[in-house]
Amino acid sequence: MLSATDNHKPESLVANANSSYFPIINNQIHLLRPQSGSGGSYTKGLSCLSWRFGVESNNVIGWKTIPVTCEDYIGHYMLGSQYRKDSKVITNEAILYAKSINLSKNGKDVWIFDIDETTLSNLPHYAQHGFGYVEPFNATSFNTWVGTGKAPALPESVKLYRELVSLGVKVVFLTGRTEDQRTVTETNLKRAGYHTWDKLLLKGKEFSGKTAVAYKSAQRKKVEEEYGYRIIGNKGDQWSDLLGTNTGLRTFKLPDPMYYIS
Repeated sequence: MLSATDNHKPESLVANANSSYFPIINNQIHLLRPQSGSGGSYTKGLSCLSWRFGVESNNVIGWKTIPVTCEDYIGHYMLGSQYRKDSKVITNEAILYAKSINLSKNGKDVWIFDIDETTLSNLPHYAQHGFGYVEPFNATSFNTWVGTGKAPALPESVKLYRELVSLGVKVVFLTGRTEDQRTVTETNLKRAGYHTWDKLLLKGKEFSGKTAVAYKSAQRKKVEEEYGYRIIGNKGDQWSDLLGTNTGLRTFKLPDPMYYIS
């Protein structure tokens, strides 16, 4: 089982019950620590790795909960070093790409960021709910968590955000959060290190019952056709953040085996 720990020190090693050691990672986004399984050591139910691969490659779709037998595996992955390593690879590619393209001179180049599990991490909440809801998703519980405004930043996304701002690229946040969560979301973003942006697009009532693909496609179309921006990049944790129309010149998919949004 996962356990809480206090007074973490960077670069230290922690022993688990089997006397094997793993590093405490820097800039942790949740205080729980992994036991094993994210750094190459043995974990019961290793077939969960194949399930996660199917999810990330968009071959396993339409699922509502993670397999019960994969709860520990997903928890160890999300809290361990492998999740951070995977996120770093994607972020570094995004930075190299952003630096390689010729930006327009009119200040209309933008990058689309999703929020949940892209710019902000809800791991403190999911750690209490089976790392992807072994039980069905509870909107009331999740919205209560969002209302606290305490979601930490995903460090790799803060890094990309800062690089983009330094390059003169505008930032647009496009999220499935609803309009009544605007104030707490703005406060949370600033607290997490995202201090400036051009647009924060939240889901209005007119999109009730629409899929995330339909909603986000419509909003990206507005960004390009109504606001006159050019979307040079698009980063999200769900395939529904990246599919559809007006997806931008290039997309970047972060890992997220905790939940699926169509």
